[in-house]
Amino acid sequence: MGVTQKIGSAAGYLVGLIVKLLIGARVHPNLLTCMGLGINGIAAWLFGRGEFFSAGIVVVIGAVFDLIDGPVARQSNKVTRFGGFLDSVLDRYSDLILLMGLLVYYASVNRYFYVVLTAVVMTGSILTSYARARAENCIPSCKVGFLERPERIVLIIIGALFDRMAPVLWVIAVLSNITVAHRIAHTWRETRQLDEEEHTADAADQNRVPKETERGTNSEEIQEGSVV
Repeated sequence: MGVTQKIGSAAGYLVGLIVKLLIGARVHPNLLTCMGLGINGIAAWLFGRGEFFSAGIVVVIGAVFDLIDGPVARQSNKVTRFGGFLDSVLDRYSDLILLMGLLVYYASVNRYFYVVLTAVVMTGSILTSYARARAENCIPSCKVGFLERPERIVLIIIGALFDRMAPVLWVIAVLSNITVAHRIAHTWRETRQLDEEEHTADAADQNRVPKETERGTNSEEIQEGSVV
């Protein structure tokens, strides 16, 4: 077993242990979701103060809560539609509140270019999720793209812990908006195919109706001829 596999196995065992403890304590998964948002709020406050390393540690803790609320819900038979909705909405709040902390910091040190860059990151982050949600109202699935929320959180943690937030913001700004463009293109292709199939089916139905009408008319004429 390689080093990466050992780390993955150890992390999985630790997460499983935490999940069992929380289930034993009868902690509701929605509470864990809300706690994750609160922890990210603390991280945002630290970002605003320029304490990036401390903020990175807190984001890691918040990510743990974000990681375990789903398994707790499933293993305790508390999966609900509202729980899934709440988790998705609070995830968006968590994303934005972290980036708002960075906005406050860069504005306080007069780094206005990075204020704009962070705003671009915020836009790409939200539209990545929105594009998928909106697309899946039109097509069965839109999971394309290579920079979703887990990757963004990992990048923010790396930027905070290793004092490389500026290049991380560039990476997220570019790749998140490329992901949005990818999802737009994918949805365009899929909807065009669905529209073509629908038009083909409609045309077939329209051609079928006259034939059935003609067949019905011919049968009536035959019946009338036999009566005469």
